Amino acid sequence: APDTSVLPDVLPTDRLLANGKAVPELRAELRRIPNLRAALAVAGVWAETIAIVAAAVWLAHPVAYVVAFFLLGREIVKFNILGHEAVHRTLFSNKAVNDFAGKWLLSYHAWVPFELYRRGHLDHHRDELGPNEPDLDLYRGYPVSRASLRRKLVRDATGQSGWKILKGLLRGTRNPRTRPVALRILGAQVVLLAIATAFGRPELWLFLWFLPWLTLWRVLNRLRAIAEHAGMERSADRRRTTHQV
Repeated sequence: APDTSVLPDVLPTDRLLANGKAVPELRAELRRIPNLRAALAVAGVWAETIAIVAAAVWLAHPVAYVVAFFLLGREIVKFNILGHEAVHRTLFSNKAVNDFAGKWLLSYHAWVPFELYRRGHLDHHRDELGPNEPDLDLYRGYPVSRASLRRKLVRDATGQSGWKILKGLLRGTRNPRTRPVALRILGAQVVLLAIATAFGRPELWLFLWFLPWLTLWRVLNRLRAIAEHAGMERSADRRRTTHQV
């Protein structure tokens, strides 16, 4: 975390209030939502995902499937990025459209419990590194030794971290509070598997969707969290809680 000597007290300014938030005029400008651009982004990530799978099947070469595996891990990240905007209701200006897209086009098939993520993620923004921080395990205690980071990344890359999350999702089907969301996620996976099966290739769901999520997404998500918050500290001054990435 930066030393207080390099964090001058510069607020308020013509753009920022004393609490660091934008002045109303700038805030309105920043929160203007380009709906067409958002729709193209959602359609684009779906088009990329389908094209990667189709290209791997068409080429029918082991190297093509390996490349597709890594590219689809990247697509899962993209779905999560857009889903994150929907969580903040900044993807589409219409709330119903925003939440529908966030749930059914961006989150459930990518194994994200949209409603639960929204609740926890807003806790994260209210008090980063605070007692209700849902992501603290991803970046607490940094800097860590190389050996510790290596162990974490190996657990992520080999699916151990993802398996814990999957078990939590399955347990969620037994809890009346979380069951509806858990069943929607599992239902979305059944639909994807059914589509792959209809084309005579059910293994595509396993090797090009489930396994990238179980492994690559966990690695990339941890690296993202480290880049944003590792080594920082709880503070009302967000310059001390979050790296500028």
